[in-house]
Amino acid sequence: MNRMIKFAGIGAAAIALAGMSGATAEAQSVSYKGRTVTVLIGYGFGGTYGKYSRIMAKHLKRFIPGNPTIVVQSMSGAGGIKATNYAANVMPANGMNFLVPPDASVVSQLLRPKRTKYDMRKFTSIGATNQTNTIMVVRSDSGISKIDDMKTKQLISGNTGPGSTSFLIPRMLKIMLGLNIKQVTGYKGSSKTILAMEQGEHQGTGFNWLAWSSKVPHWFKGDKPFAKAIVQTGVWKDPDLGDDVPMLKDLVSAEHKPIVSFMATLGIIGRGLALPPGAPKDIVPMLRGAFDKMVADPTYVAEAKKRSLRVIPVKGAEIQKFINDAINNADEKVVAQAREIIFGKKVN
Repeated sequence: MNRMIKFAGIGAAAIALAGMSGATAEAQSVSYKGRTVTVLIGYGFGGTYGKYSRIMAKHLKRFIPGNPTIVVQSMSGAGGIKATNYAANVMPANGMNFLVPPDASVVSQLLRPKRTKYDMRKFTSIGATNQTNTIMVVRSDSGISKIDDMKTKQLISGNTGPGSTSFLIPRMLKIMLGLNIKQVTGYKGSSKTILAMEQGEHQGTGFNWLAWSSKVPHWFKGDKPFAKAIVQTGVWKDPDLGDDVPMLKDLVSAEHKPIVSFMATLGIIGRGLALPPGAPKDIVPMLRGAFDKMVADPTYVAEAKKRSLRVIPVKGAEIQKFINDAINNADEKVVAQAREIIFGKKVN
């Protein structure tokens, strides 16, 4: 069993029992019968956020008492920050609205305090359906086959905004390893960024591996693949990648290792659901229990696989603890160093 799956199983027995106890009956303060639940994503529908949210919307209702209708809405902008700000400050906290938290939400909160009008500790995580590393992928015709090649050759890298992995990871590579990377911002979601890469508008960027493997798996096949993965960042190596794709933490100097470890939190949050601040607490056990049943359901897993989406779930209570610990225990010096390296002295 790979280490990512082991992480997802930490404390599983106790948490599952807590979730199941509330999943068998209608929540007292909220009735879902005949109601419509809205799931908000901070990116376009063509990416993995859109794909996961739609299959979650399709299947989760089967496990929520009352079998509500679940719809998905998109509010793209600033690498997911716009939607998260909205969820924290405007979204009705009545149990009928969920956010799919951006994987960079905790990192963005710590690095961009003036732009992030939210506190992820005040959201309530329901669960996540996947964990994944962020992978830097480049076109094969860029002339870059390994990290060191970018010390002498320029790579033009597209991104969806300063709060996204497509901005953060190339920026870290540029600053920490002294690589020649020119960043171009403004793409709306991973699908459009990847399409632009295919059309030659830029040569590479950083998204979670699932975005690459589900959208353009053909890029990496054959004797002359269109593109290749050259570096990854996360807590552990992604189980789908070979040993020839190095971890960023193994390439940087001792000075930058704490920053890379801090940024590795991106992959743990995964693709999941969270209630906005102020939502009724008594519905949480039921919703977490429903989510746990969904990600273990063979029908859900089969549909995810059909759509080239893998399922490596994490329980809501585990994610909540991870988020709280990451923010509460964040070393101010490391955060300040990361902020200056990635965004420069002026932060907004």
